[in-house]
Amino acid sequence: MNSVFAELSIVMAVAVGVSLFMRIIRQPLIIGHILTGLLVGPTFLNLVKSPETINVFSEFGIALLLFVVGLGLNPRIIKEVGKIAGAIAFVKIAITTGLGFLVSSALGFGNNAALFIGISLSFSSTIIILKLLADKKELTRLYGKVSIGFLLVEDIIATFALVVVAASANGGGISLEDFGVLMLKFGTLVGSVILLRVMFINHMGRIIAKSQDFLFLFAIGWALGIAALFQRVGFSLEIGALIAGIVLASLPYAQEVSSRLKILRDFFIVLFFIGLGSHLELHNITAVLPNAAVLSLIVLIGNPLVVMSVMGLSGYTKKTSFKTGMTGSQVSEFSLILLLLANKSGQVSQEVVSLVTMVALITIAISSYMILYSDNLYAFFERYIQMFERRHVKEGKEHREHFDLVLIGYNKGGHEFLKVFKQLKRKYVVVDYDPSVIDALENRNETYLYGDVTDPELLEELNLEHARLIVSTITDLPTNLQLAQWLEKYNPHAVFIATADSAEEAAELYEKGTAYVILPHYIGSEKISSFIKKNGLNKTEFRHFREKHLTYLQSHHELFGTTEQ
Repeated sequence: MNSVFAELSIVMAVAVGVSLFMRIIRQPLIIGHILTGLLVGPTFLNLVKSPETINVFSEFGIALLLFVVGLGLNPRIIKEVGKIAGAIAFVKIAITTGLGFLVSSALGFGNNAALFIGISLSFSSTIIILKLLADKKELTRLYGKVSIGFLLVEDIIATFALVVVAASANGGGISLEDFGVLMLKFGTLVGSVILLRVMFINHMGRIIAKSQDFLFLFAIGWALGIAALFQRVGFSLEIGALIAGIVLASLPYAQEVSSRLKILRDFFIVLFFIGLGSHLELHNITAVLPNAAVLSLIVLIGNPLVVMSVMGLSGYTKKTSFKTGMTGSQVSEFSLILLLLANKSGQVSQEVVSLVTMVALITIAISSYMILYSDNLYAFFERYIQMFERRHVKEGKEHREHFDLVLIGYNKGGHEFLKVFKQLKRKYVVVDYDPSVIDALENRNETYLYGDVTDPELLEELNLEHARLIVSTITDLPTNLQLAQWLEKYNPHAVFIATADSAEEAAELYEKGTAYVILPHYIGSEKISSFIKKNGLNKTEFRHFREKHLTYLQSHHELFGTTEQ
């Protein structure tokens, strides 16, 4: 046990050093984690003596990541992107498999090997994309939701592909009857999980959510338990964890669970990338590199073009299509598992495994930059991709609608502004970055946007050029100054009300054109001072005033349906 602990400690120490270096040179941490795996693996330092330990931790991270994603896939989101996600997945797999087969055949591989290579190139990595989108805080953007959608459809197809390959190795193939049984088994599993939620969790929800500690423990147990059940029956733990999350997505405490699992999830995911890098052996790099470079072009260029074409024909804007396309430009971890399984059964050679592993390394590294800098790439290629946007796009009306009234930040007094907005009977939206606030607003059917107002793309989605009143209850001065400057430039006729912590900050905001600055401390002092002037030091009056204040605070507190622990 001590040796495993020491080994893991050394690996994490190397990871910290490499990650620090990557931060200094401003490179994606995912690349650093894979390089860490490469360093501690057999090619260089050979520090990993118990790879099964890292693999187990990696599976924890994958399960928690897919569970958290499932928590965000409520029926409304599935309905929104389900059709386009399915279309992208099936078209991409078909075209990339065919192209990969043709190119691999031209490179001298036999039909069987070429088919496996083509299939491997067609799947994109859910784990890589989810991590990058989470780092960019763009999981809830339209392109993020579409990307997650088609990646999950691919994962389901990949799971069935793994079952088919395993059956082919054991008995020479899989019949239509066997496939039907497989589908029936999958449906039965999903139905059982849903039934368990309806019969147990719906009735025990209050007990579960009453204690934050128990809620956290329950979420982990539910996610890992359902994932293990699916894996035991023959499906992937990824699919099981995803189903576990989707089943709980509509519960009021889903966002709370998601936010609490984030730190634990990220730790295990780091080990997943380290494990991925530790499996890479570069002793035969010279032999496979030329072919790997050619096949990498199919993934890095061909896959994005396929995605962009499908989305363009479906009526999405070229920007959404472009950024979605960037997310499909790497080889999936499923592809490596598929080839390792085929190699063990003698269906493909070790050369094919090494080749696709090298393609995976190249495409994961390059696509990480493509995704992180997709806005910059779009600005460069915008003039050349007009063909991927139809004249009439479906996003125009839905995602470019404007709101007369915009509330930024809810918790610090936003409740009062929202009541006023409703009285004005104008279109309004609430912008917040707190998952619990978003969950409460969604339960009350309020119009909201989840995100950071310092994000230029969110400002574009808000369409603030047409807003009449913008109220910011957040007290972060740089954010409010940025908003004031943006409005002064693009919408100078709008009324902007900001919030500040001091008179000096208020003066700076007024200087930038802010219409009015709220100073909470001054307002509170003014209100109680006026009360004292009117009622003197009569404690009975103070008691009445106190009761009114408590009633107001309780009504505000009940909006969120939470209980102090």
